[in-house]
Amino acid sequence: MYSIVKSAIEDIIGRSVVLEKPKDSTLGHFATTVAFVLAKELRKSPMVIADELSQKLQTIKIFDKVTAVKGFVNFKLSNSFLQQTTNDILNKNQKSIQKESAKILLEFVSANPTGPLHIGHARGAVQGSAIANIGRYLGYDITCEYYINDAGSQIDLLGLSIWLEAQSTVFNTDVSYPQEYYRGEYLTALCLKIVKKFGKDILKDKTNLDKISLYAKDAVLEIIKDDLNSIGVAFDSFIAEKPLYDNWHETKKELEANGALYQKDGKLWLKSTKYGDELDRVITRNNGKPTYLAGDIIYHKQKFQRGFDKLINIWGADHHGYINRVKASLEFLKLNSDKLIIILSQMVSLLKDGKPYKMSKRAGSVILISDIVDDIGADSLRFVFLTKKSDTHLEFDMQTLKTEDSSNPVFYINYANARINQLFSKAGVDISSVVDYDIEHMNDVLASLLFEALMLQKVLQDSFDKLQPHLLALYLQNLSAMFHKFYTNNLIIGSKNQKEILKTIAVVSNSITLGLKLLGIKAKKRM
Repeated sequence: MYSIVKSAIEDIIGRSVVLEKPKDSTLGHFATTVAFVLAKELRKSPMVIADELSQKLQTIKIFDKVTAVKGFVNFKLSNSFLQQTTNDILNKNQKSIQKESAKILLEFVSANPTGPLHIGHARGAVQGSAIANIGRYLGYDITCEYYINDAGSQIDLLGLSIWLEAQSTVFNTDVSYPQEYYRGEYLTALCLKIVKKFGKDILKDKTNLDKISLYAKDAVLEIIKDDLNSIGVAFDSFIAEKPLYDNWHETKKELEANGALYQKDGKLWLKSTKYGDELDRVITRNNGKPTYLAGDIIYHKQKFQRGFDKLINIWGADHHGYINRVKASLEFLKLNSDKLIIILSQMVSLLKDGKPYKMSKRAGSVILISDIVDDIGADSLRFVFLTKKSDTHLEFDMQTLKTEDSSNPVFYINYANARINQLFSKAGVDISSVVDYDIEHMNDVLASLLFEALMLQKVLQDSFDKLQPHLLALYLQNLSAMFHKFYTNNLIIGSKNQKEILKTIAVVSNSITLGLKLLGIKAKKRM
């Protein structure tokens, strides 16, 4: 609906406009400040321009009324247009909006394959999958990718941690665990798997650590995939870091040719300060081995080589310092760093009965995704992670997500949809059969509810353009609250305008169902 209205206005005035909802809903459904933008160009008062535009735009059939108020141009949609838009939605005739045909690579999670995922990882995972769902619905070509960090010392440490765990679990030896070693029940399970596959002799001494590390890394990656699958997150591709270093010599030569590198203190440095970084960065150590940054440079170069037009990375907030150095490397490689968008995901504080949990991947008391899914379910976990912008701290209490009232947003939204389905059951009517109902005569409250339900496409486009899926979550909460209020204050079954109400709430149900689906949640019809 929004795109149709926007295009109709722009076709008449010949320029792009921004439409907003007026604070006073009696003025209309939409308003624009374009007259203020044109004032300087046309050397006229915004009020004069608004009057002229309102007369010109009044001829568009989709508008019932166009008015000018203090320089603002307000638009009230015609009932016939609302009727047609409603019919298109209920008949599933609405086409997805395709703004551009660019190929987009969305990289997220990319946690080290050294242990199961904890709830901090879950936030980026849920956000990435929601962005992908919304973007694909809107017609964008999106590939979801997981970058496997398998080249660093953390994989060696995983092997050592398993070997030490085996001394205790398999050989019943008293051991002392260094603080930096990984801990957790999953290590015991991995030890038993290794014994079953290779025999326990492989764990007797440290001569087979490379083999142990490699096997454990692959096994942990399968655990991670299971964790992601449990919350509805899937990837199209997995790219390992280690093989990328085969291309380091070629990439280094290109950086050198472009004047990006210099030697100092026996190390090779990237001149990242040239492109806004606060310090130059080491990319080759004293021993000649490339750093983690070198792997990132190769990986992002490869992303461009694979033909992607736009790159989106979701990183943990602790990676903030990496943004400028990676972008600088792209500029040195003659690649457009503006095509790389990095979203930072802040940490999560989990409470239970008001008391905080501590999260530490190596302490053995880590709060796993699987623990939370078992406790509150995947739907609640996904939704709560989408209630705030990703770069803000998130704190939630699991007990709240078990309540059956308005304090639990997932319950409240699903309850709205269940109530709507119950109303249709009481009326003896199927939702699909109300398409031919007339909505020419509606009061203002019902009209406002319908209009809000019809705004879903605009919310989806905003959510994707801004890469902020929490906007969709907030919209669904607001739409559900509007419906619950209408339900409480109005007679529905047996009312004089029952048909108008049923058609309106059918659109509400459609918006809730589709919106939740794109957030990775299945809407409930009964509760």
